[in-house]
Amino acid sequence: MQKLSPFEVSEICSELGEPYPKNIEQVHGGYIHSAWKIEFANKKLFLKRNDRNKNFLEFEKNCLQNLRRHSNQKNLIIPEVIAFKNLQNVEILLMEWIDMENLDQKNLGKGLGEMHLNSTESNPIIFGYPIEGFIGLTVQQKGLEKNWIDCFLNLRIIPQLSILKSNFLDKETINKVKEKIRSELLNHNPKNTLVHGDLWSGNVGIDKSGRGVIFDPASWWADNEVDIAMTKLFGGFGNEFYEEYHKIFPIRKGFERRIIIYNFYHILNHANMFGGSYLDQVKNYVKSILKM
Repeated sequence: MQKLSPFEVSEICSELGEPYPKNIEQVHGGYIHSAWKIEFANKKLFLKRNDRNKNFLEFEKNCLQNLRRHSNQKNLIIPEVIAFKNLQNVEILLMEWIDMENLDQKNLGKGLGEMHLNSTESNPIIFGYPIEGFIGLTVQQKGLEKNWIDCFLNLRIIPQLSILKSNFLDKETINKVKEKIRSELLNHNPKNTLVHGDLWSGNVGIDKSGRGVIFDPASWWADNEVDIAMTKLFGGFGNEFYEEYHKIFPIRKGFERRIIIYNFYHILNHANMFGGSYLDQVKNYVKSILKM
């Protein structure tokens, strides 16, 4: 079992002004980072550690802090960042510990809608994100575009297509898919929103008071429907979640078609990370997009 080094624990204690923790317990479940629950006399924290030569956790810290600026903590919790340290090329991110239970998702849907609305009302004029990010292990390209279609294609779809298995899709097919996406989005008026960006059921929860919790973000400024589309990719979201969310953002014409377009990004990413059946899904998505 991987352990935190004495040097890392010492640096954490120094950063927090705390004596040695009374308990350190590894938390399992993720495949990118190592994680622990670390307990001091008067507080519990969640600690994530990454020793890859990329700024995964610094990006996560940035996303969490930005999302918190727009959230209503009465309905939706985004974990507070307590500290971030880079120790000899090892990233350590400390956040508040949140106990979660399996309750209904009413406040999760309401809170997500409120967060999206608050960020939209901050009047953003550009799409994208100013710093390099990550979606899983894949780079999520930095950049800012005034036009939503240019952002989605140039900063999300095209970079994923460029690293897809060689010759998996021929150039003619790729060009047809790009043009079909462009034409489908041409008459759509997106709600420019700071999205979570990786909103599947493994990255959400409910705290003991019934408030929604979202974590492990891959944020960017995008159409609000990007988040809702991903909730439908792997399931796990109840009717009450959608009912509360759509009270704030009603479903718009063409949404079912845009779900396929927006989730194409995530299917491409999974194909690039894992291969296997996701490559078959890429072809299925391509067929669906070209039939629109």
